[in-house]
Parts: sequence; structure tokens; C-alpha cells
Amino acid sequence: MAEIQIGNIQWFPGHMTKTRRMIASNLSLVDGVVSLLDARIPQSSLNPELSQLVEKKPYMVLLNKADIADPNATAQWVQWYRRQGIPALGMDCMSGKGLAQFLPTVKEQLLPELLEKRRKAGMVGRPIRLMIVGIPNVGKSSFINRLAGGKRAKVEDRPGVTRTKQWVRADAQVELLDMPGVLWPKLDDQEAALRLAFTGAIRDQVLDIEALAMLLLEYLHREYPQSLLQRYKLETQETQGDVLLELVGRKRGMLMSGGVVDTERAAVTVLDDFRGAKLGRITLERPGGKQA
Repeated sequence: MAEIQIGNIQWFPGHMTKTRRMIASNLSLVDGVVSLLDARIPQSSLNPELSQLVEKKPYMVLLNKADIADPNATAQWVQWYRRQGIPALGMDCMSGKGLAQFLPTVKEQLLPELLEKRRKAGMVGRPIRLMIVGIPNVGKSSFINRLAGGKRAKVEDRPGVTRTKQWVRADAQVELLDMPGVLWPKLDDQEAALRLAFTGAIRDQVLDIEALAMLLLEYLHREYPQSLLQRYKLETQETQGDVLLELVGRKRGMLMSGGVVDTERAAVTVLDDFRGAKLGRITLERPGGKQA
């Protein structure tokens, strides 16, 4: 079994400390909080400090990247959050699928009492102001751009692009406060750390990517064996990550002098294939179920 330790890595840079303070100081400006989660790792991508950070503000969750997550698992997670009294939606912010349900959910489930109070006070035209929070690389900017109907927030496929807060008017009814992506200061849950690393929320440069790929391969062979075997045209019952990584590298012709497999190159390929959904629609954790 491959081993990787993430807890000692300095993965909480200064701008994230600044973001936590920024969230707290700007809560008085908004009516509610929208937390974007990665549908492949809903629990691991939910900041455990969120309930304290948002105080008593109403909040909801959006399971983004649902297009590359296991659809059955996403449906389970949506129901799980709703049972906790938290409005939840699965969506794909890149294509806009599921986005049409967002504003009705905000009005009917997140802020019905506030909107009724405003209606009675004759404040019907006042826009709803929502803070958008989430871990790095979860798709906040893509969500805001889709909702606003144009490119208003910077988007890149790497963590930590948004570094300052910005207001974006989605339409006449809604204003969004986009916050920089923020992780949390202590990584006590190593399993959650691994799932964040699998999806790219933690920069690969601070990780042992070969060990990371080995662990991912072990999970895929256990939970999604057909997807793994078909992608790399493997025929094996081997379950050890180091052996699977060697097999992938050899099958793809990633050989160095002497016929030695370039396992680092193979690891990059496996991680890129997972993150790019080339292995199919995969979820790494389920409510009360098996986890990666």
C-alpha cells in the first residue's frame, strides 16, 4: 500500500489567512452564503470552518463538476444535504447544466423569510446579495461567469487564481460577492487531504505525485475497475498501486533506458486522466459509504 503524508506540508499560504478574515468582515454585506463543492468529494471539499465563519447567515451548497462525478453518488449527496436542512443542487458550471435551478432555490429554500419580509416592507426591488465561497479550483469563477452571462471573473485550471474579493451583478435581482478560494489551516483528516490532492485542490508541486497516483489507482481498481482497465487496456487482478502504476506506464510505452518504467510520467498521466474525466464519471466519497 502506498503511503503519503500531507499533514506536514505548508499548504496554507498567507493569502488564505487573509481570505478567512475577508469572509468574516464581509458577511454583514450579504444576505446568504453559497458554498461551492466538488461533486466528486462533497464532504472533503466543504470547509469544516464554514459554519463558524458564516455565523448565522443562511447558506446552501452547490455540487459543481457533477458532469464528471458519478451521477448516482451526486444524487445521494444532494439528498443527504437536504436532510440536514441545507439546500443543495448538483450542477456543471462549465456547461451551465443545472444552473436554471439556482435562483428559484435561493428564493424558495435559502431566503424565503427574508424575501417575504422585504415584500411586506415594500422592498421588492432590492437585490439579493450572496457571498460565493469554496476551495481553490472548485469552479467559483466559472459559476459566476455563467450566472452573469459573460466573463466577469478570471478563470484558470489551477488553484488560487482569484486572490481578491469582487462584486459581480448576475442580473437585476442578484449580486454576487466572489471570495478567493480558501482551504483550512489544519489538515487533521489525512483521507480528506488525499481526496483534495486527487482532484488538484492542493498543488502537485508540494506532493509526492507517484505515491498519490498509486493510491488513486488502488481506489479505482476497487470501486471502478472497468473504467480503469478499459482506459489503460489492462488485464490484471493486481490491487497494489505501485504495480498498477508500472503496468500503466509500460502499457503506454513510458520507458527509460534499460526498459525501466518512467513512473513519474505515468503518475502525471493517471492524475491528469482522472481530473479530465478520461476515466469516466467517478466520485471518491459517498454519504456513509466507501471512500478513496
